Amino acid sequence: MDETSSIGGIDLEALADWMDTQGLPGGAIERPVLLGGGTQNILLRFSRGGRSYVLRRPPPHKRANSDETMRREARVLRALAGSDVPHPEFIAGCAETETLGAAFYLMEPIEGFNPSEGLPPLHRDSDEIRHEMGLSMAAAIATLGEIDYRAVGLEGFGKPEGYLARQTARWRALLESYDELEGYPGPEIPGVDTVADWLEAHLPDDFRPGILHGDFHGANVMFAYDGPRLAALVDWELSTVGDPLLDLGWLLATSPDEGGTGVGLSVWPGFPNHAELVARYAERSTRSLDAISWYEVLACYKLGIILEGTHARAFAGKAPKETGDQLHATTLALFARALARIA
Repeated sequence: MDETSSIGGIDLEALADWMDTQGLPGGAIERPVLLGGGTQNILLRFSRGGRSYVLRRPPPHKRANSDETMRREARVLRALAGSDVPHPEFIAGCAETETLGAAFYLMEPIEGFNPSEGLPPLHRDSDEIRHEMGLSMAAAIATLGEIDYRAVGLEGFGKPEGYLARQTARWRALLESYDELEGYPGPEIPGVDTVADWLEAHLPDDFRPGILHGDFHGANVMFAYDGPRLAALVDWELSTVGDPLLDLGWLLATSPDEGGTGVGLSVWPGFPNHAELVARYAERSTRSLDAISWYEVLACYKLGIILEGTHARAFAGKAPKETGDQLHATTLALFARALARIA
């Protein structure tokens, strides 16, 4: 064992003991390093017995559903094994909390980069590569949406019946729950009621259930170093069985609009415009895209409310104030975009 017996609150000795029960290669845990790329969960990369791993677990200040979220992530990654959807390969998971104080799982490391942290020279210097990167994102979620969720063992993973009809009320209830956090003055988000009313009034008539990632944008993907290939969709904590078109709406909501304005999540020079993203999705999907603007507005509403949660937790001392302020600004931008779409 390395001199460090814990890192990021993770007990490495307890982790090694648990790995032994899973039949994984033994030996000392070597080169443990915390990975960045998110504010919600802990990622630890390490080696043991000649194999590399990435461990994912909830943050130290767990939310009420943090452990169940880890279990769901593990389940969906296990279900995607062997599919054409680029994803981290699942290795093993611990559904119980006794070992590390939280549910967690191990996955294969992804050799690639996250575009939100900057582009390497090959991608930075090629308009064609950057453009194709965005199109590959649309293709990946279209491929995900075409998977038969029952055939891969995800029956019961979500509640597709009435999925769209539940969305507005569900996320508004989450927003209202933030009032329970000490010090939070309440949401100061122009357009909350207007957007909610519009979504309810323009609900699509029907949809075909499928798997959706649930938080699809440029900060939750990794690309290969040698070209525009999307190496993996990551951060599956909001995945479920519902309407996969919401993933496309999410991509549109977080990418540059017709005026070139983005919200900081899927923005780099040469990113495809909305029409190109929709067209690439349509090439890989059998779904109707007639109501795609509704899905973009819903994505703005849902993501904005989720990000506001970190802002609220910052008031209660459970998240960094700088991060809370930054995400609140993104929430305001998302609702401004939703209002513009409605208009």
